[in-house]
Formats: sequence, structure tokens, C-alpha cells
Amino acid sequence: YSLILSPADKAGINHVAYKVERDADLDALQQRIEAYGIKTEIQPANTLPFVGRMLKFNLPSGHDMRLYAQKEFVNTDVGSSNPDPWPDDIKGTGAHWLDHCLLMCEMNPEKGINMVEENTKFCMEVLDFYLSEQILVGPENAKAKAATWLFRTSTPHDLAFVGGPINGLHHIAFFLDNWNDILKAADIMSKNKTSVDVTPTRHGITRGETIYFFDPSGNRNETFAGLGYLAQPDRPVTTWDESHLGQGIFYHTRELTPS
Repeated sequence: YSLILSPADKAGINHVAYKVERDADLDALQQRIEAYGIKTEIQPANTLPFVGRMLKFNLPSGHDMRLYAQKEFVNTDVGSSNPDPWPDDIKGTGAHWLDHCLLMCEMNPEKGINMVEENTKFCMEVLDFYLSEQILVGPENAKAKAATWLFRTSTPHDLAFVGGPINGLHHIAFFLDNWNDILKAADIMSKNKTSVDVTPTRHGITRGETIYFFDPSGNRNETFAGLGYLAQPDRPVTTWDESHLGQGIFYHTRELTPS
């Protein structure tokens, strides 16, 4: 599984988790995180079903994060030996995988609070994430990060942070193949009377094609298609300024939505 749903009295996110390569990496990362000044906890195997031991800690913003090395593998619908390109029993939008999440981080310049900056610094210095894109705001001599897109794989982002009034969840995203799949997903959402936040469009940032929609609990989800570009550690960081903010978020309308 990639997603756990739990009963709660309001929408939100309990924790995000990322897989490391080796179990020994958890011990090395625990030392690095604690040297940074953040408390950690090792949780035993099967604290979550079918998952090995986990390293638990909070990001500077307070978001709960877990790292793990082992999870039971259940194969894919088409198998791994001479597989067909897709299974015959695709349901709904046919999302391939949980692609990324965007966490909202408190940002209040008047109080000197910028958790986007703090989280980005921690993830890059301690967890070895790389920065693919960023939004900078403020006067020329004091630019501040208002949003960042970070990666560990080769996609434009595996994790992102955006400034807001409080710490929380902006959205989680599910990967589709292409623009036609995005349009089909919109049809399926309309057929099922799903609450759609943003109809099919393109992000300037990451160049991905997108729909934002709300699940019944009130959490915002995204169907995200197109890899945009191959992210590499030595690729120059793409920077967006305030005057192009609307175009960066929603390339076609060049305007931000109230939500």
C-alpha cells in the first residue's frame, strides 16, 4: 500500500514516509537528524502492517515524517515476467502510484517565521534532497523562499513545501501517464460528482498536467501526469518570481485560485 486512511474528526495528514535503500541507513540518518537538533524515535517492525522498523521524527515545521527500508512487496497486476503494458481490470482513473505530497508550512514574515526555508534547509542538508524549483518573494536584497520542490529520484519533485498561515497538508498526488488520462480522470470525477478544485490544466512549475480535487473527507488530491523533465543533482534550479507566480502554478490561466 501507499496510502493509509484513518478515522478522524477533521481532514489532514498524520505522517509522510519515504523509503531508504538499506536498513543501516536508518541508523546513519538517525545520527544526522539528532546532530541537527531534532529528536528521533526508532519504531519496531510492524508498527505499521508489513513495514520494517521505522525512523520517526518531526520536520522543523512539526510535520510527522517516517523513514523505512523494508516493506512487503506484493508484485504488480501484470507481474514481473513477460508483463503486458497494463492490466485488463483498471478501475477509475487507473493511477499508477503515489507520486508526491505538498505540505503547507507556516510563513509569517512579520514574525520572522518561514517554515518553507527551515524545512528545505533540513531536507537538503540532512536527508540529501535536491532542489529542483523554487518561488522567491520579497525585496531584491532579502528574497525568501515561498515554495520549494525537492527530489531524491529523477522526477521534478518527490516532496514540496508551500507557505501558508498554518502547518498542514496542501495535497497528495497520484501519477497518470499523460494528458489524455487527465481528461479521462476529469470525466470520471464528473460522473461521480466529485468536488473539483482546479479543472485540467498545466503547471508551469514541474510542467506537469493536473487536476486538483477533494475527497469526501475534505483533503485535496491531485492527478498528476507528465514527468516534465529528468531531474538531476547538477541541473540548475528553476526560480520563479512574484510577477510570474500565477503562470508558475497554473500555466494556462496565469492566475491563482482562492484555495
